[in-house]
Amino acid sequence: MSTTSPDAKKSGASDAWFAPRRTAVLVLADGTVIEGAGVGATGHAVGEVCFNTAMTGYQEILTDPSYAGQIITFTFPHIGNVGANPDDIETSNLAAKSGVRGCILRAAITDPSNYRAANHLDDWLKARGIIGISGIDTRALTVQIRENGMPNAVIAHDKDSAFDLDALKREAAEWPGIDGMDLAKDVTCGQSYDWDETLWTREDGFGRQQSPQFHVVAVDYGLKRNILRCLASAGCKVTVVPAETTADDILARKPDGIFLSNGPGDPAATGEYAVPEIEKLVASGLPLFGICLGHQMLALALGAKTTKMHQGHHGANHPVKDFTTEKVEITSMNHGFTVDRETLPASVEETHVSLFDGSNCGIRLKDKPVFSVQYHPEASPGPQDSHYLFRRFVNLIREGKGEKLQDEHQPLAG
Repeated sequence: MSTTSPDAKKSGASDAWFAPRRTAVLVLADGTVIEGAGVGATGHAVGEVCFNTAMTGYQEILTDPSYAGQIITFTFPHIGNVGANPDDIETSNLAAKSGVRGCILRAAITDPSNYRAANHLDDWLKARGIIGISGIDTRALTVQIRENGMPNAVIAHDKDSAFDLDALKREAAEWPGIDGMDLAKDVTCGQSYDWDETLWTREDGFGRQQSPQFHVVAVDYGLKRNILRCLASAGCKVTVVPAETTADDILARKPDGIFLSNGPGDPAATGEYAVPEIEKLVASGLPLFGICLGHQMLALALGAKTTKMHQGHHGANHPVKDFTTEKVEITSMNHGFTVDRETLPASVEETHVSLFDGSNCGIRLKDKPVFSVQYHPEASPGPQDSHYLFRRFVNLIREGKGEKLQDEHQPLAG
């Protein structure tokens, strides 16, 4: 007697010992072809393949604008079992849908089994135009990335298995890669807007800010929603402005502090128009806080350089040491470029370092209320060890106004 698995039914096989019909391929720039079962949207897309080691938060990862131009390999094998919902979308520019080019999964997507699920992940991927491939040995692919770096590739999904492999190989080989690309312009907001939503709680969901104490202007290079919620929960009225907003326009809004957001692409490319404006913002003397791409471009504005990483840092389990407190925190990371500490000028102090590879993870100016970190303290997904940085930023604002400082490690209110 034979049995038929759900995957076998989808592929047209009649028993459990079957060879699934190829409905998706991942074609690397070196000509390697990896076959699997298609999930999500049909079509094809070209991008840079990276791997993410987070065990939770796949929806937040897939909607993080910092992944624009990339195809994400999830090292955790079971992706999709908590479904998808509108609350866990991280891109603040909903019109841009998703910057991610595709996703690579070990196992087939299962039915959701979480009380917050509103959609099956496969349906959600289709709706957002994200192409996926499952049934892949993600451990082997991860090893290849660790040994050889993040490859360019084409991911393709066709229900009829009609793949022109020669054309896909050419496209993967000819794609120039993220190095040198300004991708912030593809994911930034189209116009300025105000934000007052606070952090989610199990009891009440997202809250609304009632009495903000300070005004912060956030420059959107690919901003995540939970960063805005953290700023709002720390007591800030937030005005979000597009990536190409000038320093004069920002300062004309009379903010108490300025935030430089995360985002995708090469910081040197986006920095061609952003760095001169950041230099003016630093010169203003206002408190300034940067995350990820904002951190990298701040470093460029201060005279340092950035370099492309071999495999990047992507996950929610990266240990970082804060030299200002001598404490270690577990952080969420997503970046493929890093600040070269050897190029930091004497006016800049290194504040954080990765305990995985020793790369730079934070800086601050010695003579101005300006600092930034390479990782994602907003914890979406990831631990909340680094929420204190939002309090640290607000304390710089308080200090400039001569007000009483708060405990950095006081929890952010929902």
